Amino acid sequence: MKVKNINIKDLPRDIFTGIIIALVSIPISMGYAQVSGLPAVCGLYGSIFPILIFGLLSTSKQFIFGVDAAPAALVGAYLAGAGIESGSVEAIRIVPVISLFVGAWLLVMHFFKAGKLVSYISTPVMGGFISGISTTIIFMQIPKILGGTSGRGEIAELIVHIIKTLRDSFVPMSAVLGTTALAVLIISKKLAPKLPMSVFVMIAGAVLGYTGFADRYGVARLDSVSRGLPAWKFPDISHIDLSSILSTSLTVAIVIMAETLLASNNLANKNGYKMDNNREILVYGLGNIAASLTGCCPVNGSVSRSAMGEQYGGKSQIMSIAASVTMMGILLFATGFIQYLPVPVLTAIVISALMGAVEVHLAKRLFKHDKRELFIFGAAFFGVLIFGTVYGVMIGVVLSFVSVIINTANPKRSFLGIIEGHEGFHSLERNTYARPIDGAVLYRFSGNLYFANINIFVNDIEKAVTPDTKCVVVDSGAVCNIDITAADRIEALKKSLEKSGIRLYFASHIGTLNDRFRELGLGYFVEDGNCRRTIQSALLDAGFKPPYSTEGENIPERSAADRFGRLEFEWAFGAMADEEMERYTEQLMTRIDSRESEEQKLSHIVHTDSLWKGIGDIDQEELLEHLQAHIRELAEKLGMSETRVEEAIELRKLKLAQRIEERDPQAFETIRQHNERFESTLREHEPRVYEALLRHRREALDNLRKTNPEYAEIMSELYENKNKRKIKKAAKPHNTGSPEGSHPFGGG
Repeated sequence: MKVKNINIKDLPRDIFTGIIIALVSIPISMGYAQVSGLPAVCGLYGSIFPILIFGLLSTSKQFIFGVDAAPAALVGAYLAGAGIESGSVEAIRIVPVISLFVGAWLLVMHFFKAGKLVSYISTPVMGGFISGISTTIIFMQIPKILGGTSGRGEIAELIVHIIKTLRDSFVPMSAVLGTTALAVLIISKKLAPKLPMSVFVMIAGAVLGYTGFADRYGVARLDSVSRGLPAWKFPDISHIDLSSILSTSLTVAIVIMAETLLASNNLANKNGYKMDNNREILVYGLGNIAASLTGCCPVNGSVSRSAMGEQYGGKSQIMSIAASVTMMGILLFATGFIQYLPVPVLTAIVISALMGAVEVHLAKRLFKHDKRELFIFGAAFFGVLIFGTVYGVMIGVVLSFVSVIINTANPKRSFLGIIEGHEGFHSLERNTYARPIDGAVLYRFSGNLYFANINIFVNDIEKAVTPDTKCVVVDSGAVCNIDITAADRIEALKKSLEKSGIRLYFASHIGTLNDRFRELGLGYFVEDGNCRRTIQSALLDAGFKPPYSTEGENIPERSAADRFGRLEFEWAFGAMADEEMERYTEQLMTRIDSRESEEQKLSHIVHTDSLWKGIGDIDQEELLEHLQAHIRELAEKLGMSETRVEEAIELRKLKLAQRIEERDPQAFETIRQHNERFESTLREHEPRVYEALLRHRREALDNLRKTNPEYAEIMSELYENKNKRKIKKAAKPHNTGSPEGSHPFGGG
């Protein structure tokens, strides 16, 4: 049952997760409040009403709001630069004012629908940004495990602070407790990810604090907190430097919007739901205004607590509501236990959650599949780590746009030809059986034409034309727009080609591209017929009629050719077509049922057409070649001799070859050439397999000549004539041996 997109079945888990988040928020919120220059208890105040507002109004199902690192660090840096002592009366007065103006800026951003900007930030930027923020906060927290205080600033300052902590304020037992707690959390996350180990670790830490163990060994504990909810009051904005407050609060607002939108969208994409970014900015603004009215520092989305909520299976904003109510209960009735919580134990809980937010899996994926995107990920990551949140985002966004420019400036493009028996025009590079049309250049350009890529377009065409070229047809189906620079170069190209008697066409594009031609002064392209609805009509206008001539030979009329021939493997897998054929061959062998008889097994692999359904004759022939390379393994699976299996394979190959030769002699010759290349590769890389193949083939063909004499002629065409040609080419003048006795398959 669902009520307003909340699944009733998930309520117990969401409430439980919210309670955990509230407990974990105690050390986090108190620590970051101190970083911002406020008393620690103010962090707990910021964990009530801002979170409640977020839980009630947010469109993000799983993200958690509250006092967090980036805004606190920025506010703390402002106070330090202004010479205002942390925790002073002046700091307590100024920080809520900053929160108020942060909320106001966010409301302005909501009014101008600034949430749309996040759609221009790519996944690598998001991942690098979140990972950078998480890593930065981890480095901030490490000194607290060692017995010191939280760090601030960028990575260089944080490392210096860690070294200083080790030198001046290192507490061995603090490090032991912190690292032990972290190890327990990491191991339990792998062995029992659904177990709320952080709660048990927190309880164990409280016991150590209550018994006096922490004090005995100098381990820091949280400060005591008086009971009661915060009083509401409007911040005192008198006697403030408005210009500095406005600039600081704007910076903080931008960071809150960017960090929270990026992180929450990342979580939404990961879990398959959508958010209203502009609505989220409104909620951020209202949350910060609520924080200012309760005397707190600015609040934003928490990566660490959101990661923890996801870890424990939270599904809705009931988590936030439960966390807010729990924090109210703690402040009203249970503040006493807070003073017993050891700082290093709770810090380990925070670090454990943050480690889960570092997107190592995305970095590995990018390393494997896209090094350019990995560079963008790394730039955003190290940008945040080295220069801070704002500059890290800026670096990532700039690199994203650079990547877009590079991709559009060098789009995918190819020259096209035709494949016998198949409609349309196909890439010459990607299809073995595609052949160019004699006298015509067919060119596909997959992108808009503008100043950054028009040189590539022109150079490709100019290099492709020959003295025999009569026309150039651009498949412009992917071209939606051109700019004035491209228009000028296209016009110049047209005139240059016409001087050589070559006509230039654009074909298959959307109608609005014709409008663009007119807008740029190239309307005569349309009026004079240089723009055509299809490639076929452009070729027809240039005097090319089907069947088209390729390399001086006519292509036969379209026949009932392969529905899934090699061209489909090449279309789908490109250069990996042979590897994919090998994988498919291995799949065929896994279908052998050990319970069947030998003949049934053999029939399923070699004879039964249902097993090869959807695979055309050409590809069947090539797949049988791959089966022959596994003849020993196949024979073992079938439980029969290798020669018997080879004979069955050869018989099917002969039947296929006969069908293909009757339909298309040119295709038959192409297959024969491919077989020669396959065997040559096998001889080079697997000589033992090759020798075994020749031996079994010789025996199989000798048997087939006796049992299936009707295939003698095609056998000669497929194998014996081929080997006679090889022998003739390699023969010496003094060699008088019989060719029939020399070829590896015996006499015919």
